Amino acid sequence: MKVNVTTMKKIFMLSENHAFLKMIKSKTYYLFVVSLCVILLNSCIKDVSPSDAITTETLTSTTAGLTTAVNGAYALFKDHVEFNGTADDNNMYLRQYFQLSDFASDDIVCAQVTEDPLFYSFSLAHTPTQTNTRYFWYISYKIISDCNTVIEAVEKEPTDDADRKQLLGECYFLRAFAHFNLVRLFAMPYTEDKSAPGIILRTSNSDPSVKARSTVEEVYQQVIADALKAEDLMNKPRGVEYASKEAAEALLSRVYLYMDDDKDAAAYATKVINSGKFELTNTNTFPNMFANAMGSSETIFCIAFTANEDYGKFGSIASMVYSDGNSGWGEEFATSSIRDLMSAHPEDIRWKYIVPLKDDNGDIDTKNGIPIYYISKFSFQDGSPTLSSPIMFRLAEMYLNRSEAEAKMGDAQSALNDVDAIRKKRGLQNSLYNGVVPNGSTALEVVLNERRIELAFEGHRTFDVYRNKMVMDRTYWGYHLPGLKETDIDLSKAPTGYANMIIQPTDSRIIYYIPIDEIQSNDLCTQNP
Repeated sequence: MKVNVTTMKKIFMLSENHAFLKMIKSKTYYLFVVSLCVILLNSCIKDVSPSDAITTETLTSTTAGLTTAVNGAYALFKDHVEFNGTADDNNMYLRQYFQLSDFASDDIVCAQVTEDPLFYSFSLAHTPTQTNTRYFWYISYKIISDCNTVIEAVEKEPTDDADRKQLLGECYFLRAFAHFNLVRLFAMPYTEDKSAPGIILRTSNSDPSVKARSTVEEVYQQVIADALKAEDLMNKPRGVEYASKEAAEALLSRVYLYMDDDKDAAAYATKVINSGKFELTNTNTFPNMFANAMGSSETIFCIAFTANEDYGKFGSIASMVYSDGNSGWGEEFATSSIRDLMSAHPEDIRWKYIVPLKDDNGDIDTKNGIPIYYISKFSFQDGSPTLSSPIMFRLAEMYLNRSEAEAKMGDAQSALNDVDAIRKKRGLQNSLYNGVVPNGSTALEVVLNERRIELAFEGHRTFDVYRNKMVMDRTYWGYHLPGLKETDIDLSKAPTGYANMIIQPTDSRIIYYIPIDEIQSNDLCTQNP
């Protein structure tokens, strides 16, 4: 496919179509046109003729063109990209990211059977053909491919220009982030078996399409290499909606924590904490942090959505976990498990993100016997119940990363001091640990409980459980319990005996099947058991 003059005329004609322009939601006419050119170029660069076509090198030769190309990669995290010839509002990287991770945890309960493939995360009845994993795999590698295109074009001519180095570093960061999320969802934890099959590493667009999976360890090492390069390159930040040196350091802290490399996990968390660029929110600002992600003192990196990108009931992240009565489906709620953990401190400001639905008598309403406690961490940007700019990295996680690493290295006092730094800001000034581990507990247990409460519903819980070789206990009523109905459950008693929902960290169900598309087109790619 050639991107020649005729093609360019079609692009401009298409851009005059109001419905199409609204769908793309570009900030300016110029950015729209150039972004579309980049998309076309990325998908058919091998067919471009230098005599009559615009090349990727042409677009990336100027800082403005390079900026547009890089911004196109960010857009793929939030756009509903056509997949297998179909545009589906349910298909969006971030929507799948949070569902594939958190919906398989003990923090979110499913209140009814649904045909949406998100149900597979609750039931753990995964298949290689489920649409959400297929789309997530596809769009992840599209992001990686776009980053590779820019990296390869820019690195043909090394530069000392700070703006171009920043943009190049952002691509290294995004490639690392995408690979890391893939290996977490489709491969066993590093701490369980680092020699296990990981995912397919794509670090060049000249890689053969038929390629074997790298090991988990090899993937982690590539992620680290990319993040380190990103950290070195990025010295001219563009705002928290874009990657930065501190975002790369936050990613490195998370990656090293997942590897049980406690020294490096703590060191990179400390770099971010000591940068002086971020501050923990307090009881006044925490309740609005997620609705004001781009303006929050705690945000390190978020994916920015605008009012024009409010997908509403159909396709937004919030639509499944919150509803004002009409804004969303509201079929998934905060579990009794997470609420029981938090119950000792009703003054904890973090309750603000767990919203009970009450009936006319003031009692908690239920659905299929499940109390309705909505989750509002993806709501209320610009006042909309379905709009937010999801935070991928924030300062509280850095304190918790360091705290966990300190606990594992035997420094209980430092670990609890970091926990207290957060609790002071969450309305728990009268419930600090002050360096003393509670009777019957360990410092690590204290840290992990705090981590669960602080980072609830943000895509961490399943990974935190299994990488620490812990058991996931989901023996509470919900439609994740296989073969059961509400009438089968004695709601006056705690459910017992559902061994199928006490999930061991060695259970193959903690990860997803490699999508059928990859298996059928790549005979070197092995399937997960």
